[in-house]
Amino acid sequence: MLTSLFVSAIILGIVEGLTEFLPISSTGHLILADRLLGLEGPESKLFDIVIQLGAILAVCWVYRDRLLRAAEGILTQRTQQHFVANIVIAFLPAAIAGVFLYRIIKDVLFSPWVVAVSLIVGGVLILVIERVRPQPIVQDVDRISWGTALAIGCCQILAMIPGVSRAGATIMGALMLRVDRAPATQFSFFLAIPTMLGASVYDLYKNRAIITTDGAALIAVGFVVAFIAALFVVRRLVDFVSRHGFGVFAWYRIVVGAIALVALAIAS
Repeated sequence: MLTSLFVSAIILGIVEGLTEFLPISSTGHLILADRLLGLEGPESKLFDIVIQLGAILAVCWVYRDRLLRAAEGILTQRTQQHFVANIVIAFLPAAIAGVFLYRIIKDVLFSPWVVAVSLIVGGVLILVIERVRPQPIVQDVDRISWGTALAIGCCQILAMIPGVSRAGATIMGALMLRVDRAPATQFSFFLAIPTMLGASVYDLYKNRAIITTDGAALIAVGFVVAFIAALFVVRRLVDFVSRHGFGVFAWYRIVVGAIALVALAIAS
């Protein structure tokens, strides 16, 4: 039994790492994967949230030089102060909304049906946004204004609905705010750090009573696997979307969502 749980932890770690920073919803994929693996209960939901820290570490590692520059220049360099302020400003809307909506989201929206529909709707919206988005004027992360950062942060609130995708909501929102694909994707990476760190720590605190030794070991395995898988995505995504756009992810969402709906209908 324990061996099968460790295999499941590896599978879920791979799913988390590969999907967290793509506009296809890591939470949605984890919910569907949990359903396929027969995992349920608060322990499973806690695991899915906390292994996101592995993906966060991947971003911190890949962009360690940029983050170190921000830390070193926070008190003296205007560019670094602007960068850090943008991340904080963009983080606040979802942080505030999450505190008030936490229980509703966990109890009502964490459903495979919600995920399937959200995947399809989100895929269609990505196709529309790629077609109608205005000409970009922001070509660098450091050129994003405070107002644009706040608007992107408000878009991130939509990602509380499983299947919407945090990366998808922030990147598509940035595109509509005239941020080019590469800086929009990079800003989504940086915004993920406080957002996912806050969500993981909050979930750990709320569910600290249910953590066991075996549960901690499973989380550790998922964490490491998620880190390795996320490294692959973070190192390649900016270049890919700069060349090819987000259409492939939109069609992937639509196909997976449709398959999930059919499977759920047959199973019910």
